[in-house]
Amino acid sequence: MTARLDTIQEPPHSMSSSPNVSTHDLGSLRIDHSQRKGSGAGKKLGIFAALLGIVVIATGAVFAFRNQKPVVQVATVDKGSVGTRPALLNASGYVTPRRRATVAAKITGRVVGVYFDEGLHVREGQVLAKLDDSDAVKTLNSAVADRDSSRAAIRDYQVQLKNSEIELSRAQKLVAQGVSSQEALDTATMNADSLRAKIDLAKSQVQTYEARIAEAQQAVDNTVIRAPFDGIIVSKDAQVGEMVSPISAGGGFTRTGIATLVDMNSNEIEVDVNEAYIARVVPDMPVTAVLDAYPDWQIPSKVRTVIPTADRQKATVKVRISFIRLDPKILPDMGVKVTFLGDEPKEKTGAAPPAALVSSDAIRDDAGKSVVYLVKDGKLERRAITAGNARGDQTEILAGLTPGDVVVTKSPSPLKDGEEVQVQR
Repeated sequence: MTARLDTIQEPPHSMSSSPNVSTHDLGSLRIDHSQRKGSGAGKKLGIFAALLGIVVIATGAVFAFRNQKPVVQVATVDKGSVGTRPALLNASGYVTPRRRATVAAKITGRVVGVYFDEGLHVREGQVLAKLDDSDAVKTLNSAVADRDSSRAAIRDYQVQLKNSEIELSRAQKLVAQGVSSQEALDTATMNADSLRAKIDLAKSQVQTYEARIAEAQQAVDNTVIRAPFDGIIVSKDAQVGEMVSPISAGGGFTRTGIATLVDMNSNEIEVDVNEAYIARVVPDMPVTAVLDAYPDWQIPSKVRTVIPTADRQKATVKVRISFIRLDPKILPDMGVKVTFLGDEPKEKTGAAPPAALVSSDAIRDDAGKSVVYLVKDGKLERRAITAGNARGDQTEILAGLTPGDVVVTKSPSPLKDGEEVQVQR
């Protein structure tokens, strides 16, 4: 029994026959070294599977990237200018009225009546709204009552003065006859003079009350809001029951305007012209305007004025353009594109009219030739063109394009003929 436990070798039947043997053979519980660490073939198989997965994922990413279509920005080719004058440059802007007013009250008060709606044609002086005038009316009535009281006092003093003058005349006769004393004459004279002074004071008070009445009447009139000129209501800014004030007060609970009124006869165009081309623009210069809402309607116009200041942020100069003839379809804040026209007829200059106009960003230089890339059925088509003069951000196309063609202006990568692309929406 002095031998090591892992060297005991007993037959199975001796465990049951000999009570001195404990129970199980402990040596059978040992784990083989090869089973503990696993085989080398299993490790290699796992590494191979991991590498294979990485290769599959990378290959799929490459194919997905190759199959992705580049997203491009496009522009539509415009129709070339037609007419007797050459186009010098283009610009875009908005229709703006010269006479636009936010109608407000001169005093602070509560709105008790609104007599208009958006789109209503109003005349100068027409009542638009009314404020609560109860306090102003009471002040007016008080001033009127004071004036009437002073007038009544004047009439009373005039009656007393008439009687005093009679007594004065009687006293003068009695003193002259030696019947009455000089004291009685002096008293009669004083009474007459005092009444005359009281009448003058009452008349002065009447003038004071007249001024108070005018002031109170003005306060009452200020509760009535009227249209300052003929025009159309384009915005309704207050409702019955709201407080209005000529100054901002009370946070967001007090309105500062009643309505916005526009004189449609003062509509004009306001555009920003790049300061690099502003030397071409002069007053009374002919202009063709096209509203975004009516792209087929060319409206004759002319330059009214060039605002003598530049915007340093945008490097532009503001130009105001007047319509030759106004139309009810021309509304404020409509988008508009304008073309500034030259003075010389095309027959004299000998220049051929451009076939189309295209954004200058769409033109590319390919080995000294001007080319564009058209988008047709989702694919690119390389097209050689003949470019003319630049007009602001557009370029005249003398040959190679027709109005309505769609060309690429910006792309994330170099373009190729026949390449499939996706148009940015």
